[in-house]
Amino acid sequence: MHAIGPSPQPEPIPADMLLLAYRSGIFPMADSRDDPDIFWVEPRERAIIPLEGFVCSRSLTKVVRQDRFTITCNAAFADVMRHCAAPRPGHPESWISERILASYSSLHEAGHAHSLECWKDEALVGGLYGVSFDRVFCGESMFSLADNASKVALAWLVAMMRRAGFALLDCQFMTEHLASLGAVEMPQGRYLEMVAAADGTPAMTLPEAYAGLVAEASSASSSSAPAGSASSPGKLIAQSLTQTS
Repeated sequence: MHAIGPSPQPEPIPADMLLLAYRSGIFPMADSRDDPDIFWVEPRERAIIPLEGFVCSRSLTKVVRQDRFTITCNAAFADVMRHCAAPRPGHPESWISERILASYSSLHEAGHAHSLECWKDEALVGGLYGVSFDRVFCGESMFSLADNASKVALAWLVAMMRRAGFALLDCQFMTEHLASLGAVEMPQGRYLEMVAAADGTPAMTLPEAYAGLVAEASSASSSSAPAGSASSPGKLIAQSLTQTS
């Protein structure tokens, strides 16, 4: 009788191939969690959220200001992906396969994929992840186990992208949820023109923008901070969004 060894680990898609695909307006998906194969998707219509057109409603602004969640960046990338791939009501399967998880984890290690995490009482209750290149961030997926958690993560992302000098936030496919947050739809050709226009290096990376926002809020909470300065991360994020929206 032959011993049965552990299942072979899926071969990640090379990072340079993934980045070339994103620059070309395509991205990989799988038919199921366990599918070793992937297929490449090029939508006819593309959804983006204009960074100056993000809709932060009064209720969302209130949640952000209250710091109901502790937000981190790149603290639990693989965990965020696994939560995004978890079964949901009406959606028992996922396009995020083990091969895709391995591929984006490698891209994360190379500095081109990032996550934002929402924590409540030390539990991970929401977040998002995506791919970063030039001045573009392509949102891949988000999840929420607590009311508004993924929306708060998205608000932080928009504030970070503005601070870092990014130009384009890609959402791939339009949904009612994204439309309510300011997403607009356009032909793929127009999207590719925007990708080309967003080439170049941003003023800072997204993790650097995150660290800067947190440091600024921490400084503002000191007794020497100027009057009117935002005194917490959430207040700073809400202030930055409402001042320019």
